[in-house]
Parts: sequence; structure tokens; C-alpha cells
Amino acid sequence: MSSEHSISSEIAATAARLVVEEGLEYGPAKQRALKQLGLARNSRAALPSNDELEDEVRDYLALFCADTQPAELRALRELAARWMARLAEFRPHLCGAVWRGTATRLNNIHLQLFCDDSKSTEIALINMNVDYEVGATSGPRGREVDMLSIAAPCPALQERVTVHLSILDFDDLRGALKLDSRGRSERGDLNALQKLLEDDGNSPEEQGAKT
Repeated sequence: MSSEHSISSEIAATAARLVVEEGLEYGPAKQRALKQLGLARNSRAALPSNDELEDEVRDYLALFCADTQPAELRALRELAARWMARLAEFRPHLCGAVWRGTATRLNNIHLQLFCDDSKSTEIALINMNVDYEVGATSGPRGREVDMLSIAAPCPALQERVTVHLSILDFDDLRGALKLDSRGRSERGDLNALQKLLEDDGNSPEEQGAKT
């Protein structure tokens, strides 16, 4: 194994721990890992790809969080489904760790809405008597888009979970379901999420009983 590959693997392992234990997004986790390992930001050592980091995150979850993560993920997915149903008119799609299945209670829920006009979403939230904060995030093609953030009660976790609503153009929906480098969808609509919840709810014992 080359020294560069070894360093990249060490960065991935350190970043994965930060992702799980602190709820960091992948980019900040990689940069924090560089600092913790005493590597310069412009280090020639190649940073791990997001796919490599996700593999490490899954390994870390399986090793240290197997007793708690599945229930926490389900609670977040069920909360996401409730909000997607409430916001159905805006064609919500779930993305991020909750969609990929690597989320814990420390992660936020990321929904992308395809509606052209953030004001219509704000009006809908106001009509629901839902408090929200207005911010911005990076959208398709690197351009900045509006993001509305909600502190949503999650009874299953007995705490509030941040739900981020990124407002994208309706035209962006056509490219939203493209597959990633491993042939997986990067996001899913409510029907796709409900299918995941159904699959998660079928334990091996239950599956065996159906065959």
C-alpha cells in the first residue's frame, strides 16, 4: 500500500468518526481530520472521496452504533416522511445521510423542494403556524439557493430535529434523480422513502415468515 493511500485511509477513518460522533457533513469532517492528524490543508496526500468516506462511516456505525443507529435512522426517516407529506405540493425529495441510511440522531434532515418560488413555501409554513429561519445553501451547478430551516419535534427521539428545506427550480427536478458513481439515487421522493421504511420494517424473521 502506498504511503499516500495509507494517509488517505487514515483521513477517512478519522473523518468517519467525526461524521458519526459529531454529526459533521463530509467536507468539514475531512478538513477537521486533516487538522487532527497534523496534515496541512494543501497536503499532497489525496483526500478520500465521498464514497470512500461513506464506506468508513458505514463500517464505524456497524462496529460502534449497531444497537442504536437503526432505530434513530428510522425515527428520522419517519419524521422526514411526515414533512414530505405536509409539503407534497412542492415535490419534496429527501437527500443526505437520512436518505443514504447513515444518519444518527445527530444528523439534520435535508429536503429539496422543487417549486421555483421560496415565498410560496414560506406562505405554506406560515399557514401551518410553523416557525422557520431563512438562510442559503449551495444548489445545483454551485449556485446559491434559499434554504428554510425548521426545528421539528421528533417524539421518537424526544428532541427537536432540524429540517432543512432547500428551494430549487422546478426545472432542476429533471436531473434530480440521476445516479451517483455507484449507481444509486442521490435522493428520493415520498414513495421511495416509504419503500425504504417498509424494507427496514421487515426483519429477517418477518421476511422468513412471508416466504
